[in-house]
Amino acid sequence: MENDSVDVYISEFPIEVQEILTNIRTIIFEEAPEITEKISYQMPTYWRGGNLFHFAAFKSHIGFYPTPSGITPFEEALTPYKHGKGSIRFPLNEPIPYELIRKMVQYRLKETEI
Repeated sequence: MENDSVDVYISEFPIEVQEILTNIRTIIFEEAPEITEKISYQMPTYWRGGNLFHFAAFKSHIGFYPTPSGITPFEEALTPYKHGKGSIRFPLNEPIPYELIRKMVQYRLKETEI
């Protein structure tokens, strides 16, 4: 696991953003302790036989990237958020929907079971 590089990535943001990123990372490892973590596309990436999801911090939002198949089943829950084919923007000035992120992680893990 290359988590040192993810630790460095997280450490580059203000403390409140670090907390959000750490919470998302914790959810991922709670759901899939065996998952491979690395930096890819300059953001934390979680891999098991292929890319499952990425996340990243930006000036005004957290980007979460569960691939297009990881978004489709959650379209209704994602209505309040800007989202595209494979990406979601969670604004930093609103509560982060951690339980929704957890459900999306669970979905992608089931979808890609080996």
